[in-house]
Amino acid sequence: MMVGPRVKAALNTLIILVIWEILGRFRLVADGALPPPSAVLLRLIHDWADYPNHIAATLYGAGAGFIIGNVIAIAAGALFALYPVTARVARGLNVAIFSLPPIAISPILVLTLSDMQPRIVLAAIGCYFVTMTSTLVGLTQADARSVDVVRAYGGGKLKALRLVQARSALPVILSGLRIAAPNAVLGSILAEFGGGGRWGLGVYLLGSLGRAEPERLWGIGMVATLISGLAFLLFALIARRITKGSEAVTVPTSVLRGGDRARPAWQQAAIVLASVALPFALWWVLLAVLKVPAMIAKTPPGLFDYLFLLPSAPIAQGKLLAALAQTLPMTLIGMLAGLALAFALALGAQIAPRLVKALLPVALVTQTMPLVALTPLLVLMLGRGPAVILWITISVTFFPAFVTMAQGLLLVPRAALEVSKAYGANLITQLRLVSIPASLPYLFAATRLTAPRALLGVMIAEWLATGTGLGNLLNQSRGYLDYGMIWAVAVVSVLISVAFYQAVVLVERRALGRMGMATAE
Repeated sequence: MMVGPRVKAALNTLIILVIWEILGRFRLVADGALPPPSAVLLRLIHDWADYPNHIAATLYGAGAGFIIGNVIAIAAGALFALYPVTARVARGLNVAIFSLPPIAISPILVLTLSDMQPRIVLAAIGCYFVTMTSTLVGLTQADARSVDVVRAYGGGKLKALRLVQARSALPVILSGLRIAAPNAVLGSILAEFGGGGRWGLGVYLLGSLGRAEPERLWGIGMVATLISGLAFLLFALIARRITKGSEAVTVPTSVLRGGDRARPAWQQAAIVLASVALPFALWWVLLAVLKVPAMIAKTPPGLFDYLFLLPSAPIAQGKLLAALAQTLPMTLIGMLAGLALAFALALGAQIAPRLVKALLPVALVTQTMPLVALTPLLVLMLGRGPAVILWITISVTFFPAFVTMAQGLLLVPRAALEVSKAYGANLITQLRLVSIPASLPYLFAATRLTAPRALLGVMIAEWLATGTGLGNLLNQSRGYLDYGMIWAVAVVSVLISVAFYQAVVLVERRALGRMGMATAE
């Protein structure tokens, strides 16, 4: 008797719930830190009257941030594709926006903005970079022959963008929106957790942390996970319906080149300087426009004084260097581990799709459950050493990388696969000779997404669990109201993320250049 995929999924879910119930009922994991699902459900029902206002507040912040962040991201991606020099000028700003540690800027946003604005800003930041990168990758990988046809009939850049590039990029943009939707929810919750407001799941979670009630914590975490999962599935369904008939059926002989002409050395240097200066200029301008109190605000000159000129500067430098020595090695290890897991799952989706589909719900839970709810269990199970840092870092890095890599493998033209089949290639050979090389732009895009997130994941683990590194230094500085160190940790973390990002871009440029592929810069 054949069992349908939906029945299999239901059976797998039931088996997981039964195992979970046994583990929780008999307190077999961390002495009861993992409550049985029946207890979580009963507590959720008991507390349900508290949830509607909290859920509504979180959805408002996440929804507004999602719309604002993605509109800006798609417009920016189109601008960068049309005029590649703008992408190079804005590269530093783009990476800085993505790399801003929400832990660091959340209290600053609460003090400088009002009402729901901190939640909306953090939700928008969580959406911007992934959607902008997906848009840019999709637009720059359009078939150059189709663009040439439009231009041969008198069409300009905008018409080619509308008729060819936008349609070609639509699956990739929708893939980015799938990642951005849970990111918006998490950004809103993290802003709530950082303070400000009466309602929101983050506020509810913060008020429940000290009560030693794991059932309530897991209930809040499951509600947040359900919201994020539904947001992801919504855009997955939209992507499937819209792109169902738009799979590639031809082999592109070339991809669209950026059109950014070779420039003299002095112009190249000017672009690099503008890319570096733009984030600092915007930082200075925003502080002036918002009229942030001098006690809280640290302009670039003020931060320079704090780190190098004040009598306390040597102490501040010592704290930063010691923290960096603990954070950087774990960041590199976590980034490589997250990429390896994402790549393995993306290949597994081609080799054993049923297995990956069975694991995907678990992966989605690790991506969407707030780490402040999951961390106590991880600490009890793994301790407060490097293992918990590695677990948390992988959980926040592998999922966006997996979605991007899987999308790249999915968009490999069927004709190229049929040619390899005609010569007797098996599935492994097709992946090695056709699918993986053709999807290299998406692999590098996934790596660019992972590099800043790895540092953020390590800092979250240090802040919540281990008491080491930049995350712990940031947490201590918040307690001491040492705003100079808060700004210093935020800026240093951004600079590290930019360095990681630039290293990936250099490798990408050389690798794709040798293969005649366009690079999305």
